[in-house]
Amino acid sequence: MSGAGSPTLDTDGSGLDVVIVAGFWHAEITDGLIAGAVRALEAASASYRIVRAPGSFELPVIAKAALEAGADAVVALGVIIRGGTPHFEYVSSAATDGLTRVALDTGKPVGFGVLTLEDEQQGLDRAGLPGSKEDKGAEAADAAIATVRALKALRG
Repeated sequence: MSGAGSPTLDTDGSGLDVVIVAGFWHAEITDGLIAGAVRALEAASASYRIVRAPGSFELPVIAKAALEAGADAVVALGVIIRGGTPHFEYVSSAATDGLTRVALDTGKPVGFGVLTLEDEQQGLDRAGLPGSKEDKGAEAADAAIATVRALKALRG
């Protein structure tokens, strides 16, 4: 499990508007990621709303629209499970590259919670569900808030 060595971030989301953008695929895992992000944002006192995307491929365009509409940060959540075709590589690359581009183009953070998995069990282990070993939704939300704070400190 890759969670070893993960940082503890001091996050204060007071006054921040965060949009959780989540795909519909693999509902049990995605719903766990959303619940983890919501827990983290509520613990940080950030305001938030949830917008659903058809899938991970569509996350970047919705994330960009949310940031351009005034959100301070986006938490992007999705699940991509490898199958027997190259589809996995295309969607994973498009989602990752697209979300990176959105963050760079807008100058605002995108907390990355898109799971790229070999099988469903890996997602269940990372979804923040009872029995999960990690909570990647919460981690993505914490990273988004911490990045907003870092950017504000740099920009004065």
